[in-house]
Amino acid sequence: MPRMIFVNLPVVDLAKSKAFYEAIGAANQPKFTDETAACMVFSDATFIMLLTHDKFSQFTSKRIADAHSTSEMLLVISQESREAVDAITDKAVAAGGREAREKSQDTAFMYSRCFEDLDGHIWEPLWMHPEAAVQVPEAFANTAA
Repeated sequence: MPRMIFVNLPVVDLAKSKAFYEAIGAANQPKFTDETAACMVFSDATFIMLLTHDKFSQFTSKRIADAHSTSEMLLVISQESREAVDAITDKAVAAGGREAREKSQDTAFMYSRCFEDLDGHIWEPLWMHPEAAVQVPEAFANTAA
């Protein structure tokens, strides 16, 4: 079985957050969705669990960060092209999110933009040239101390 990732995000309004993620291309998995949580599927290996604050609090004793004012993490999600990076970011903004960075990061081998979802969680859609993905680890190996 391939490795999968389940990102659990606390959300203020589950219905609005579910609609936001559907607008940017995630599909809801009703089997794992109820009034306290929604499972949003980006791929066979990438799942976003949207949890109400009460539900999220069942998994941690820590205070839930306000992602509008505190940076908790950056979630990078690969895209198949530069155009796909633009499309998902534009959809996010149209669905009520906001662009989180004024400029895209654009190099010869990589392109990304950033957006915040309704709760301030930062997503960075990223396209990387396929040849760069193979060459980059070698470059890092040569500079390791």
